[in-house]
Amino acid sequence: MNRRNFMGKVVLGGGTIASATLTGLPVHASQNRKSVTINESGKVLQADLIVAGAGLGGCAAAFAALRNGLTVVMTEETDWLGGQLSQQGVPPDEHQWIESHGAPELYRIFREKIRDYYKRYFPLTPEAASNKLLNPGGGSVSRLCFEPKVGHMVLEEMFAAYESSRKLILLKHHKVESAKVAGKRVQALTAKNLLTNKNVLLEGEYFVDATELGDLLPLTGTAYITGSEAKGDTGEFHAGVTHRPDNNQAFTVCFAIDYVKGEDWTIPKPSNYDYWRNFTPEMNPPWAGKMLELNYSSPKDLQPKELGFHPEGLKTGNSLNLMVYRKIISQANHQPGFYQGDATLVNWPQNDYVSGNIIDVSENEFKKHLDAGKQQSLSLLYWLQTEAPRPDGGKGWSGLRLRNDLMGTEDGLAKYPYVREARRIKALFTVKEEHVGAAQRAQVSGLEGKDLKAADFYDSVGIGYYHIDLHPSCGGDNYIDFGSLPFQIPLGALIPQETENLLPANKNIGTTHITNGCYRLHPVEWSIGEAVGMLVPFAISKKVSPKTVREDSNLLKEFQSFVRTQGIETAWPASVK
Repeated sequence: MNRRNFMGKVVLGGGTIASATLTGLPVHASQNRKSVTINESGKVLQADLIVAGAGLGGCAAAFAALRNGLTVVMTEETDWLGGQLSQQGVPPDEHQWIESHGAPELYRIFREKIRDYYKRYFPLTPEAASNKLLNPGGGSVSRLCFEPKVGHMVLEEMFAAYESSRKLILLKHHKVESAKVAGKRVQALTAKNLLTNKNVLLEGEYFVDATELGDLLPLTGTAYITGSEAKGDTGEFHAGVTHRPDNNQAFTVCFAIDYVKGEDWTIPKPSNYDYWRNFTPEMNPPWAGKMLELNYSSPKDLQPKELGFHPEGLKTGNSLNLMVYRKIISQANHQPGFYQGDATLVNWPQNDYVSGNIIDVSENEFKKHLDAGKQQSLSLLYWLQTEAPRPDGGKGWSGLRLRNDLMGTEDGLAKYPYVREARRIKALFTVKEEHVGAAQRAQVSGLEGKDLKAADFYDSVGIGYYHIDLHPSCGGDNYIDFGSLPFQIPLGALIPQETENLLPANKNIGTTHITNGCYRLHPVEWSIGEAVGMLVPFAISKKVSPKTVREDSNLLKEFQSFVRTQGIETAWPASVK
C-alpha cells in the first residue's frame, strides 16, 4: 500500500476522512466531535480508551484508536514518548525488509518523519540530505539510528492535533497504581502524578496495558505468567527443565557518550566501582570473564568473543567497534566542524544487569536493582575513561563525555531501564517455539529449505521478524540466541483468557519466555499496539467482545480486512523466506 492511498482510507463506520499530511494519519473529522470528558476539576477523566504506557505499543494503539474516532487518555511515567527507542535509549532493532514491508504503514511513515526531521533542522551534508534512506547516526545496528529525543519529538508532532482537540489527553509523569474491576471487566484506573502525588481517576470502555512490565495485569486480576516456562509445559527445544517465574532477561540502563579528543571528561569514580570492576557473572554456560572487559559470550555458540572499542570510529581488527555499533550522531553526515565527535548509545553486554529480578517485586526491591544497574553503567563508563586498553598501549579514553542532554536527564542515564521481558498474559493462544523457531518449526512441519516458513495463523493481524534473541537472565542463563522465521501476530495472543476489556500492547502478549525473544523488538511492538488500537473501535462498533471477534469467522475476516485497509500487513509476501 502506498502512502497516498493509506492517508485517504475510510475510517470505521463509513464517510470521507481528511488527510492530515503533518501526521500521516487519516483523521475522523466532521463525523467525530467527541473529546475526552473532564469532571471534578480534572480529578476524573472519561474516554473510550485508556492506555497505560506511552511506549511504541501504547502510541501505536492510541494512533489507531484516534484515527478511527475514539477518544483516548494515555499515561506515561516519564516525560518522553516512545519507550524503548527514546526514554530507554535503544535505536530500532529491525529486519532487513523494513524499508518496504514487514511493519504497518504508519510505522514506516514514522521512520520517514525521523529522517525528515534531520533534513529540516540539522546541517547535513548535501549527500546526506539527498539520501532517501538516510541513517542519521550511522550506527551499524540499524538502518535508522538517531537521537532518542528526536523519536520523542516526532511522536509529539504526530499527536499534536489530537491533543489540541482534546481527543487525546496525555498524562506524563503518571503511573497507574490501582484498578476498579467488576467481574471480568475493568471499570477504571487510578493514576498518580509522580511530581505532585495527586491522583486522577480514568474511566473508559476499554483499557490497554502498554506498560514496560505489564503493570495492569496484577492490578486488574488478569491471569499472567512470568519467567521461563518448563519444557514439559511448552515442548520448546530451548525451554528449561522447570518453570522459573523469577528467571527474566537482563535489563540495561543505557547512556549516551561522545568523544572530545584532547579533553578530560572523566566522571567521579562511582561508589561501587570496585565491585563492578571485579564482577564475574555466574552463568551456565560460563560467561567469558569479568563483565567490564572487552569480551563477552558469543550469542551463537557461547564461546568467548573479543569486542573492540575506539571512540574515533577506527577499525578494531576483526572485532566489532562498540563505538560504531549504536552510533546516533555521525560527524560524517553533517557539515564539517559542526560536531566535536561522534556519539553513541551504550547498550552493550557489559551493562546488562543480571543481578536481580524486577518483576513482581516491591517498589523498594525494584529501586534497589535499578540503582545497582545505574552503578554498573556508570562503572562501565569510568572503566572506559580510565582503564580500557588503547592501541598505543595506554589505558583509558578520558575524552569520553557523558551526554546527559541527549538522554534528557541530569545523571546522563536513560529515563527508564531498557526492559526486555515483562509479565505475559495467559492468552487465548500462546506463540511457542514450534510456531516461529526455525529448527523446531522444521521438525514439526517436515519442511526445509525454501519451503520452510513460520506457522500460518488463521487469525493473523500483523507480521514481524527478528531472530530469537534472549540476553543473559537473572536466573543464570547465558544467551539463548537462534534463528527464527518471518512470523505473523495472531489475534489470539492479544486477548486474555478471562478479562474482557483489557488488551496488551507491549511485551506482555501471549508469548513464551523463548518466543518473547523475537516479538519484543520495536516494529513488532508497534504492530501489536496498532492491531489492538483497531480491535477496540471494531469491537465497540459491532457491540461484541474481542474474544467474539476471533471466534466468529465472519467477524474475524471483516476485522482482518479492516486492518489491511489501514496499512497493516497480515501475511508476508511469498518472496520472503
